[in-house]
Amino acid sequence: MKAAPATAYRLARAASFATSATSSVKLADCLPKETLDDIYAHAVKKQTGVSLKYMLDFGLNPLDKQLLFSAQFLHRELPVRLAHRVAELENLPYGLSENSSIRRVRDWYVESFKDIRRFRPIKDSFDEFEFTECLKNIYRRHTHVVPVMARGVSELREDLENRSNSLHDLPDVHQFLDGFYLSRIGIRILIGQHISLHEPPKENHIGLICTKCSPVQVAEVAVSDARNLCLRQYGTAPEVDVYGSTRFTLPYVPSHLHHMVFELVKNSLRAVQDRWEDDDCEPPPIRVVVAEGGEDVTIKVSDEGGGIPRSGLPRIWTYLYSTAKHPVDHTKLEGDEAGPVVLAGYGYGLPLSRLYARYFGGDLQMISMEGYGTDAYLHLNRLGNSQEPLP
Repeated sequence: MKAAPATAYRLARAASFATSATSSVKLADCLPKETLDDIYAHAVKKQTGVSLKYMLDFGLNPLDKQLLFSAQFLHRELPVRLAHRVAELENLPYGLSENSSIRRVRDWYVESFKDIRRFRPIKDSFDEFEFTECLKNIYRRHTHVVPVMARGVSELREDLENRSNSLHDLPDVHQFLDGFYLSRIGIRILIGQHISLHEPPKENHIGLICTKCSPVQVAEVAVSDARNLCLRQYGTAPEVDVYGSTRFTLPYVPSHLHHMVFELVKNSLRAVQDRWEDDDCEPPPIRVVVAEGGEDVTIKVSDEGGGIPRSGLPRIWTYLYSTAKHPVDHTKLEGDEAGPVVLAGYGYGLPLSRLYARYFGGDLQMISMEGYGTDAYLHLNRLGNSQEPLP
């Protein structure tokens, strides 16, 4: 008699955990002592933060001298940041460090650390060019860190749920994930900015940073993308109205802004669609308002999707928690793709969006009225002088 699919999966996963527990590979068992000592020596060094304004000023005239200086800085700084993460990944609670997905991510960070440490001191333009090629390989290697980490953490979640516990009750895990993903954002910005300065110049861009980024225009694109996703998921999509002047611009990373607005609008579309799907009348439109302030630019996303219970608000910032009716089944997260293309249920959208906002000195806040709807306030620091919030 065959086991039911869900039972068969749990049995296979239990066997997998048992195997990983008995054959766990600690770094001390697979790395030379010199490499391990080098990692931990860098893990106790202080990280050096930069600001958006610094990156703008530095990249304004990307001459060979500036590119050489940037490469020398990254050659010193990246091993420190990578080593911090390796040390954390090696010593996680609740058996996370023994999970195969977490070990895989750890090994990517170790390889990147070794690549940079093996690279000779950067003294001239030829060294800088070859180092940039090394950075490109590291950038590609870390592309799928988020979904692979999510797979490992979601397995922990299921394991805890089977023991009548929940991931929400483990603040140390969430603190680690916040720090880990915030560090990843910083590493990818630093590497991506250096690589992009080698590419043909784009109008109004300094590397990844658009010097005249229009929040309204980015919001309109994000709204269109989110509605298209909603159409594929539900066959219909509520209207979204965007308010604000397209003439207002500020220096920002458009891909970050698109990611944050897309996630907020996506959540609102799903909430409105779920609440009004059995109603005969048209669902009320979602409102996106862009307001220009002296210190901040604030983007408010308002919906009438029924809101979130007050007791549930703290959970929206926890990883792998979702209010969607049909959360993602992590057993279907196969391969190295960047995550399932579904409207809701992955559980990373809001906490990651808040980290993107905080990276450049902004923030993300949610205010909800249960029985009515939710307002999300995305604050962008328009001054650009905030240092990286390094974990």
